[in-house]
Amino acid sequence: MTAPMLYGLCGAALVGIGLYGLVAGAGLLRRILGFNVVGSGVFLYFGSLAARHPTLAVDPVPQAMIITGIVVALAGTALAVALAIRLHEETATTRPPGDAENRDARDLR
Repeated sequence: MTAPMLYGLCGAALVGIGLYGLVAGAGLLRRILGFNVVGSGVFLYFGSLAARHPTLAVDPVPQAMIITGIVVALAGTALAVALAIRLHEETATTRPPGDAENRDARDLR
């Protein structure tokens, strides 16, 4: 097994773990974390594809795209956390607005 293949498998595993976190996560922060894990897995998998041959140099274009993606993911995470904080200030919960537990809590007020 070559190193790029191992990195690709680890990236695929991270994508799977992150998708599970997105689907099974109850709170917004867990979903944001799951989304970040998916992004990290995609970056790792894409970086493993950049190494086409073990003796040749790695292609710099995918590396530049990965770095750009990391910056965009960081900005998206900051926006998502800011929106989650604002939601918590307004509703005193971090669950998504369509969640069944939120509907029950709103009926009790």
